[in-house]
Amino acid sequence: MKQRPSFPAKLDSTLARNRPNTVGVNAPAMAKPAVTASPATPSERVRPVAVAQVSQGHGMESSAVRARMVQKLAGQGITDPHVLGAMGSIERHRFVDSALINQAYEDTSLPIGLGQTISKPGVVSRMAELLRNGQVGKLGRVLEIGTGCGYQAAVLSLLATEVYSIERLRGLHDRARENLRHLRLANLHLLFGDGMDGYAKGAPYAAIIAAAGGEAVPQAWVDQLAMGGRLVAPVVTAGASGGAQALLVLDKTPQGVRQTLLEAVHFVPLKSGIA
Repeated sequence: MKQRPSFPAKLDSTLARNRPNTVGVNAPAMAKPAVTASPATPSERVRPVAVAQVSQGHGMESSAVRARMVQKLAGQGITDPHVLGAMGSIERHRFVDSALINQAYEDTSLPIGLGQTISKPGVVSRMAELLRNGQVGKLGRVLEIGTGCGYQAAVLSLLATEVYSIERLRGLHDRARENLRHLRLANLHLLFGDGMDGYAKGAPYAAIIAAAGGEAVPQAWVDQLAMGGRLVAPVVTAGASGGAQALLVLDKTPQGVRQTLLEAVHFVPLKSGIA
């Protein structure tokens, strides 16, 4: 694996069962770190965290609350034990506004400010499971486009050896840093910049995941994806009215890029630039 770039880093510029509609493509046709939040020991970062291992508490801090959420996710079809373990470990209520804390473990998206939302637990776990694609151990290096409040980044940090997460909105980038500070995840690096450009210094990536949907996957993401890697992102479906989106799985193979369109989803629009 290539050497990780030094930090701080600055960027000048960004369920329904599967009924896949697979399209083979012979060539790509698409278009201050920081926060280190780390579990107590390296071994804890390597193995999935079982729900039963989460510390006990009261109210929203109780592992029983997260365990119920995980049971619902399993009922929706999530089967990857690593994903379920990560979802049971990360305390979602720490990433939402205090006024919405009672909804933290419901399967719903919630506003986080600046016109953005924290994704539903069902969507986060679904995309993470697609990203892992049945892998036995941890994913390698992962790039997340759209840090938001930092919740999905925290989940990914338990599923990958290293995570780079980029956010174009300074207010959310700063909020994510604050939300994640208590976790001290040493393998998670937060960057402020234009996610449309990806992050070339950390490439190649074993997996790329996006929390915003555009007309097509930017070519920079495809270029930065490692051979054999997988990208999961929402895209605006061709001919759809009102910007309807679907979940896209893109696999980069020696034979070319293979795209699989899955169920309908709803994410904020993918935008370029920083703000």
